Amino acid sequence: MPGGYTGKFLEVDLSREKAKEITFSDEVLEDYLGGRGLAAKILVDRLASDWPKVDPLGPENIFMAFTGPMTGIYPGSRTCCTGKSPMSNGMVGSTASSEFPNQLKTAGYDGVIVTGRATDPVYILVTDDGGEILGAEHLWGSLGEETIKTLNREVSAELTSRHPRTGLWRDPGSIYIGPAGENMVRNAAVMTKLSHAAGYGGYGSVMGSKNLKAIVAYGTRMFPRVHDPDSVKSLMKQAHDIVISGEVPSRRTGTGYGGYSTGFGMSSEPVRNWQEEWHDRRSFGGPMFETRYWVKKRWADFNCSRACLKVSCIKTGPWKGDITDNPDYELQAFCGPNLGIFEPEANIHLTTVIDNLGHTGIGLPSTLGLAAELYQRGILTEEDIGFPLEWGNPETFEKLAYMTAHREGIGDILAEGAYRAALKIGEMKGVDCLQYTVHSKGIEIGAHGTRSDADFLAHDISYSVNVEGGNHTSVANDGYQENSRAAFSDSAVYCHFADRRVPQELTFQFLRSVTGYSTTVDGWRRVQGRRIITAQRALLLMGGPDIFWKPLTDDKNPPRFYEPLPSGPWKGKTTSMERVIMRRNAYFETLGWDERGVPMKDTLDTLGLKNLESQMAKLRE
Repeated sequence: MPGGYTGKFLEVDLSREKAKEITFSDEVLEDYLGGRGLAAKILVDRLASDWPKVDPLGPENIFMAFTGPMTGIYPGSRTCCTGKSPMSNGMVGSTASSEFPNQLKTAGYDGVIVTGRATDPVYILVTDDGGEILGAEHLWGSLGEETIKTLNREVSAELTSRHPRTGLWRDPGSIYIGPAGENMVRNAAVMTKLSHAAGYGGYGSVMGSKNLKAIVAYGTRMFPRVHDPDSVKSLMKQAHDIVISGEVPSRRTGTGYGGYSTGFGMSSEPVRNWQEEWHDRRSFGGPMFETRYWVKKRWADFNCSRACLKVSCIKTGPWKGDITDNPDYELQAFCGPNLGIFEPEANIHLTTVIDNLGHTGIGLPSTLGLAAELYQRGILTEEDIGFPLEWGNPETFEKLAYMTAHREGIGDILAEGAYRAALKIGEMKGVDCLQYTVHSKGIEIGAHGTRSDADFLAHDISYSVNVEGGNHTSVANDGYQENSRAAFSDSAVYCHFADRRVPQELTFQFLRSVTGYSTTVDGWRRVQGRRIITAQRALLLMGGPDIFWKPLTDDKNPPRFYEPLPSGPWKGKTTSMERVIMRRNAYFETLGWDERGVPMKDTLDTLGLKNLESQMAKLRE
């Protein structure tokens, strides 16, 4: 067994109420690592032949919560949650930081695979003794904060009763869903640690479709051994030293400082549903959050020296007691300027509401922003919504967030996510609403625009050819960036923020020291990483059952990103369609896909994905 792995996965069939342990060969683990990579392998092997017919919200879908060989060892411990996405009908490797993956590993498992559907609400408890299915009727309908408190209290009491001589039990690690996931809001998040979320892909709704409220883990065993302990210690120190050396803005200030600087300095922040991307509202600057609302300026997850999260709390007034992280940049942008809100307190409140309901902090407010613009343009009316939906009013957006989580009124349509909601509203009103919808492959785009070309992250083809749609953490700026950086960190599994300044060769040296593999940066780019991205591309193109994406036709940016910026230093600038086409062609060629982005037969053969050829051949016709 290579280092970094426990060697076992827990598979739970909720329909049959059975749990069993499974293993994968050393060869498979080396080829796919874990997390996003291994999940792609499982989905291709088990579901690819019927993929277009597989309902992401049906019992046939598979929900996976995976670690990787570097989880808990390399700085920044995360869990990768995935399956067939109810947003894109492809696959997304969505990660979130917490202690859950470490507890899972010390319980003896590298991941949990969930199939079927429980008759009644349940949660899965994973301990040294294995996995078991427990009733969760009393948790169904609970908000996030209440869910965590109940699970911590309940599981600690249960472990105490089983092992009375152990002493006090610390809180277990858990992933869970809120009402949004329970009611299968398509872009609902898998939540953890109150305000952390695996938000892309809509896997909270997949858990909800399975009547699965949570997975809770508590382990007491040793962490898996590593191949070369001395080398790992040395490399770990080097990685930590690089992360904490010098002035690292996100470490000192958190990513939330971007709520002002990304808009003002780079003209790439969503303002009123991306109608603009520039603002100079100093009331929304980072210091306004830091001096007034931050109660904890260093909040790090296990083994993370980046510590980019801070804790914000409202101490007085009607929203007293609301608590969340920074908010981080994405939630600050989407629950702030995106909704026309420029007051820190209102932003913190909406972020807390969204966290508690189990919404994704990008997808839900992006969908609300779409609704607000449709109201602004007279497409949606007060009668449709039930009340005026004005920009900058946190109370109305809060109400709409609750309606969406419970699928009430217009919320039942918005619960389908921005893309499907636009199709439905457009059909109702006889208007093309997709022109106002900012998405890629059905997934709402992260808070990094492409029009100014000044953003540090997103550029012309970042989203248009991304196998994970609008996911800003896995952008496709060239043929190798997505597979060498994002696919690696999501498979290894650790936080990509933690190695932002760490040389990639050091990261791969770390992998070799942990596992004993001979994997190199170049080898990963040309083979393993390309294999994962190619498998995801194939699954995305197969799509279904309700939506199918067309090669080239859907490999472009949303219409809004081709409109000139209306304000700011980059006023008049827009994303170049000609440049998108040129770079898209180069991207496809680099990865061994044809001119339409369909993986070629030779590529599939070389990468060991021959079982996808019959489906890809149909797309090449």
